[in-house]
Amino acid sequence: MDLARQAADMLGVELVAARLLAGGDLSPVAALSLADGRRVIAKGGPAPQIEARMLRALGTAGARVPAVLAACEDCLVMEALPDQGALAASGWAELGTMLSALHDAPPSDPGFVRITPYGWVEDYAFGPVAIPNAPLSDWSSFWGERRLLPAQPFLPVDLARRIDGLAGQLPDRLPACPAPALLHGDLWAGNVLASGGRLSGLIDPASYYGDGEVDLAMLHLFGAPGPEFIAAYGALSPGWETRRAIYQLWPALVHVRLFGAGYHGMVAGLLDRLGV
Repeated sequence: MDLARQAADMLGVELVAARLLAGGDLSPVAALSLADGRRVIAKGGPAPQIEARMLRALGTAGARVPAVLAACEDCLVMEALPDQGALAASGWAELGTMLSALHDAPPSDPGFVRITPYGWVEDYAFGPVAIPNAPLSDWSSFWGERRLLPAQPFLPVDLARRIDGLAGQLPDRLPACPAPALLHGDLWAGNVLASGGRLSGLIDPASYYGDGEVDLAMLHLFGAPGPEFIAAYGALSPGWETRRAIYQLWPALVHVRLFGAGYHGMVAGLLDRLGV
């Protein structure tokens, strides 16, 4: 396994065993056992060094994430976090508390945040799907130009037209200047690790600065966090239901581009909820 051998070489430790992990649809992921007794994770992908910077930023802001051990152009080596089972009620509460603190943390990296609050200093990708992150000072402009409109060429004409119509309404539907929160950026349940019902940490970020409600929208798209999470995170501002549907369109559009027309219905359903 080339990825495993490369990771071991990067750490300067002999590789004892390696196995590919399930779920690496967009990037190969392997669990490694090393001669020094450590168990680590090696991951390929479109931009391992950028992911390493995102993990470090999240960790600096107080999020539980795997420690970055090494990174190069085509391999990221990380601490292996415990991963057995799902979150129990106490784990959901831990996640809510941690996420609230992450979103409230003052921006510390990258430095553009003091001038241009929304975005990231580097573009990223979900496999073959580019994620443009060039910073903008207005949040509704960022969401329209960087998240919704890039999907138009990949949609049927009717859905592309509806996305264009919604983008024109965003200044009236989204806050212009929400507090710039450091986002995980791909916070679905599969990227939340648990052990014994407790929170182990978060993996596979696609981070940038934006409205903290974006992470909540993703977390609710394919599941329903329990009341313990909601109570621990805290109350949202009025109008969150509308904003959630707008923010859920982004991962729905990504799924269209990654997995095809089977997700057109999800996009149409969210637009129906928004009356577009």
